[in-house]
Amino acid sequence: MDLTLNVEDYKLNVRAGGVVIHNNKVLTHRNLNDDHYCLPGGRIEIGENSEDTIIREIQEELGKVIEITGYVATIENFFEMKGSKYHELYFVHRIDFKDVEDKKINTTMHNKEGKEYLQYEWLDLNEIDKYNLLPLCLKDILKQKQFPVHVINDDFKS
Repeated sequence: MDLTLNVEDYKLNVRAGGVVIHNNKVLTHRNLNDDHYCLPGGRIEIGENSEDTIIREIQEELGKVIEITGYVATIENFFEMKGSKYHELYFVHRIDFKDVEDKKINTTMHNKEGKEYLQYEWLDLNEIDKYNLLPLCLKDILKQKQFPVHVINDDFKS
């Protein structure tokens, strides 16, 4: 069971995301029906830690085996999406593919679970400001390359 709870007029989400960087490009995931990019990953399940979550999610979504290589950020994220307010705790890990051949991938990848509306794209870090990467504070985190950090991203106070 995913760690998503309805609390008053908020949804509490607990998520994990992974940062893979190859050739100065970061791997992102995008729902073709939306206008934004996110890091690959997903909701943490009850009894699961954030490292195990990102390992599981990448295996399920891309069919790839990864290793955790560091910790990037904890983001307390407050935002609204599709009419719902979210309070999200987001744990971001540095990851890399274990397989040498997977480390050479530089093309768009597709979801292995049959979700054809999901694809995984590489965004050039030198042009990261051109993209709607959410949460927005990720852009600064990736550009500064000083990990780990703790960030509070509150779209309601913007």
